[in-house]
Amino acid sequence: MNPNEHAHPNQFALLKQRRFAPFFWTQFLGAGNDNLFKFAFTVMITYQLQVSWLPASMAGLVIGALFILPFLLFSATAGQATDKYDKTAVIRFVKSLEIAIMALAAFGFWTTNLYVLLACVLLMGLHSTIFGPVKFAYLPQHLGERELTGGNGMVEMGTFVAILLGQVAGGLLVAIPDVGRHYVAIGCVAVALLGRVTAQAVPPSPSSDPALRINWNPVTETWRNLMLARQNIVVFRSLLGISWMWFFGAVFLSLFPAFAKDVLHGDERVASLLLVVFSIGIGTGSLLCEMLSKRHVEIGMVPLGAIGMSVFAIDLYFASRGLAPSTGFGLSTFVAQPAHWRVMADLALLSLFAGLYSVPMYALIQLRSQPSHRARIIAANNILNALFMIVSALIVGALLAANFTIPQVFLITGLLNAVVAFYIFMLVPEYFLRFVAFIVTRVVYRFKVRGDAHIPTTGAAILVCNHVAFVDPVLLMAASPRPIRFIMDAKIFATPVLGWFFKLAKAIPITSQRDNPAVYEAAFAKAREVLNDGELLCIFPEGGLTRDGELGEFKGGVMKLLESNPVPVVPLALQNLWGSYFSRKDGAAMSKPFRRGWFSPVGLVAGDAMPPSSVTPAGLREKVAGLLAS
Repeated sequence: MNPNEHAHPNQFALLKQRRFAPFFWTQFLGAGNDNLFKFAFTVMITYQLQVSWLPASMAGLVIGALFILPFLLFSATAGQATDKYDKTAVIRFVKSLEIAIMALAAFGFWTTNLYVLLACVLLMGLHSTIFGPVKFAYLPQHLGERELTGGNGMVEMGTFVAILLGQVAGGLLVAIPDVGRHYVAIGCVAVALLGRVTAQAVPPSPSSDPALRINWNPVTETWRNLMLARQNIVVFRSLLGISWMWFFGAVFLSLFPAFAKDVLHGDERVASLLLVVFSIGIGTGSLLCEMLSKRHVEIGMVPLGAIGMSVFAIDLYFASRGLAPSTGFGLSTFVAQPAHWRVMADLALLSLFAGLYSVPMYALIQLRSQPSHRARIIAANNILNALFMIVSALIVGALLAANFTIPQVFLITGLLNAVVAFYIFMLVPEYFLRFVAFIVTRVVYRFKVRGDAHIPTTGAAILVCNHVAFVDPVLLMAASPRPIRFIMDAKIFATPVLGWFFKLAKAIPITSQRDNPAVYEAAFAKAREVLNDGELLCIFPEGGLTRDGELGEFKGGVMKLLESNPVPVVPLALQNLWGSYFSRKDGAAMSKPFRRGWFSPVGLVAGDAMPPSSVTPAGLREKVAGLLAS
C-alpha cells in the first residue's frame, strides 16, 4: 500500500487513520508494559529489598542486559518471520504471548520471587525481539516517503512517552507500602490485555517474501542478516549509528535509579522525574523532525543531533559535581533546589537531540532497504543494538567497579559520542553533506521548494537545472530525498572549501571536449554508470554560472546521455539566487560577504518529468524558463 502522500496535513493526523492508529497504540501499550514491569522490578530491588547477589547499583544493568539478550539470539529468526508472514498476524501473536508472560510476572510480584521475575525479563525481551522487525517494517508498507519521517517521529515519540508513563507508573505503584507490588502485577496484566484488543484492529499487512524458507539456526542466520545489511553501505553504517545511539541511551536509562539515589540524593519519585524529563525530551525531538525536515527523510539532522548529545552529556557531568549532600530529597524539595534545574535541563536537551539523531536514521533505513528484505535488515539492526547495549552494560559495570562515579561515566559517554559520531560521518559523507545543506537552507537562506513530488524517490533520472550560483548543488541536495550526483565544471574543484566539498559529494568534473577530450569522455562514462545504478544525476546544461542573471543557451550533453540511458528528465528552476554572495552579480562570486544578509528567500520549482523521447535542448530550456517565471 502506498497511499496519497498528501492525504493529511501533519503527522498527528495519522492518529485518525486506521492504517496507523491501531498499530501506534499497540506498540505504545507494549512499550509501556515493558517499562512498567522492568522499572517496578528495578525500583523494588534498589529501594526495597536487600539482595546480596544483586547489588542495588547493578540492578538496572543486569535487568537491562537480560532484556536485551533475546535480541542478540533471536532477532534473525524474528526478521525472517516478519518477511515471510503477514505482519498483522505476527503482531497479534506477540500480543497474545505478552498476556501469558505478564500473568507469570504477576505471580512473581505477588510472591516476591526474583527468579520468576528475572525469567520474565528474558521472556519480555523475547516478546520485544519478535515485535521489533514488525515495528519498523510495517511503516514503509503503509506510509509514503513524505510520511515516513512524521510516522517514525510519532512512533518514536509514542515509544518514549510509553516508556515515561510505564516507568512512572511502575515507580509510583511499587512505592505504595505493603501492596505496591500487587498493584504492579494487576497493571501489567491489564495493559497486556488492552494491547491485544488494539492489535485486533491493525489492518492486514501482506507478506513481502512468502516463499522465504526460514533458517532456524540463529548463529548462521544472524551472520547472514549482517551480511545482507552490509550490501548497502549507507544503510549498514546507519545501522551502526542507531546502535551507538542505543549504547548512549542505555547508559543513562540504566543508571537513573542509582543516579537519583546516590548522586542527587533523591527518593523513588526523583528517579521517576528524571525519566519524565528524559522521555519528554526525546519525544519532543522526535516530533520536531517532521517540521525541521519539511516532511522529507532529512538525514542532515543527524550530525546536529550528535553534537547536542555530546554537549549536554558533558555538561551533565559538570552540573552533577559539587551538589550539596543531603539525607534525602523528596520530589518537592528536589525541584526547589536551583542546581537541580541545570541537571534536568541537560537531561531534557541531550534526549531532545537524541530524537533528532535517531528518527532520520530509522527513516533512511526503511526508505533505502529492499522491501522483500526490509524486516531482516531491521532484524540486523536489532542484533547490532543488542550487542551495543550489552557492551554498554559491561563497560558501565566495569567503570563503576573501577570506582568511577556516575557523573564521570556520563562524561566519558559524552566524549565517546563525539568521537564515534565524527568517525561515522566521515565514513558516510552523505550525513555531513546533508547537514551542510540543512544549515544553508535554514540559516543562510529561507529555502522554499515547490513541486518536490516530481523529484523521483526511486529509479534513475536526469535532473536539469539553471546555474546561478556556486551554492546551487547544495540547495538541490536539500530538496531531494535521495543523493544526487552532479556533473560540474572542473574549474570549480580548484575553489577553496567548495572544491573539497564537491569532491566529498562525488561530483563528476567535466570540461569542454575542445579543452580536454579525455576528461570530457570520462565524465560521460561516469554519468552513465550513475544512471545504470539507478541513481539521480544532475546536469547544468548552460555549461557554467550565469554572468548576467539570465538563462543561457542549453548545450547538448543531456541528449548524449539519453542516447545510452533513456531515462526521465526532470526540469528544475532555482529562483532569486542572482545577487546572492555565491553568484557573479557585480563581479566575482564570493567576493562581497553579506550582500543580501541572512535568511534571504530563495526557491526551487520542480516540473513534471519529461519522457526521454520528447526531450530537446530548446524544449528543456523553455520548460526551465517557464518554471523560473512561475
